[in-house]
Amino acid sequence: MSTSLTIPKLQMSTTEGTLTEWLVDDGEMVEEGQPIYTLETDKSVQEIEAPESGKLVQKQAAGETYPVGTEIGEIVSA
Repeated sequence: MSTSLTIPKLQMSTTEGTLTEWLVDDGEMVEEGQPIYTLETDKSVQEIEAPESGKLVQKQAAGETYPVGTEIGEIVSA
């Protein structure tokens, strides 16, 4: 089973976000609540935490801007 990681709508005005950095390498195991990437929206940068534990699969590159809802990765349950 896996959980999709998408660009979240952090504020009402948010329509897109920049995936500034992956904090965990592709294929690495993560723990629920662990920061896994940074997202820049409306001139603020926030760390986004893993919604569950498992293996991180990156599907989009850091440094790019994506619309809210775009799948950028997934966490595959161990």
